[in-house]
Amino acid sequence: MEPELLTYDLGEGVRAFSTKRKGGYSEGPYASFNANAYCGDDCCKVRLNRELLCRCLGLELPRLIMPRQVHGACVRRIGEGFFGLTDEAKAAALEGVDAVMTDLPHTCVSVSTADCIPILIYDAAHHAVAAVHAGWRGTLQRIPLAALQAMAEAYGTKPPEVRAVVGPGISLEAFEVGDEVYGAFFEAGFPMERLARRFPLWALSGREAEKWHIDLWQANVGLLEQAGVPPENIQVAGICTYRNPECFFSARRLGVRSGRILNGIFLKS
Repeated sequence: MEPELLTYDLGEGVRAFSTKRKGGYSEGPYASFNANAYCGDDCCKVRLNRELLCRCLGLELPRLIMPRQVHGACVRRIGEGFFGLTDEAKAAALEGVDAVMTDLPHTCVSVSTADCIPILIYDAAHHAVAAVHAGWRGTLQRIPLAALQAMAEAYGTKPPEVRAVVGPGISLEAFEVGDEVYGAFFEAGFPMERLARRFPLWALSGREAEKWHIDLWQANVGLLEQAGVPPENIQVAGICTYRNPECFFSARRLGVRSGRILNGIFLKS
């Protein structure tokens, strides 16, 4: 048994991936590869899936870093001192964290998604990586900018030297939002003329209505470019989780008590 991975080419010194649904031990709405311990899955099967993934990647299990996300913009640096902490202290350090970065080799920083947008970042010049969870709330808080700023302060990262991938997430066509979400993005200064469209919706009343849809892929690409990452250095997987639930977990399709995609990146040496 081996988990199925979607892999990305960000350079020779790094490995970046997103897990697919198949190749694990979980069952029901978590079937079959779910490595997230915070979504209701059986903890024993979650650990088996994590061990399976680490064997596949050639990593030690403690070197798989998975934060407990809260749709915020907190960025956590993982240094060697992290591995000297107790399990309780490690969990506390990763609580409420939506982006993780490191310059340690063979240390996989990751984020979990199931419609939200994962961003994996590689700074080859300073040999550092980051994994970013950008749901609509994190995007609104401009978490890619926070991650790049944190990398600049910690490692000397310069955005023009960065390579990044925007992984599988919900597409513009599938991401229907209320007027309040559209308004929040508009008030925050996002270019909504490029990021949003109104699509018809046949309401239960029998009257035709329209709902806003927002393009979170391009919103985050725009934030990366705003920070100074060259467009040619940004890859977009272009895979809609909502429209591909047989391959990727989608909370909008399956409900919140279902599995999560693990999006990880690590330095090979």
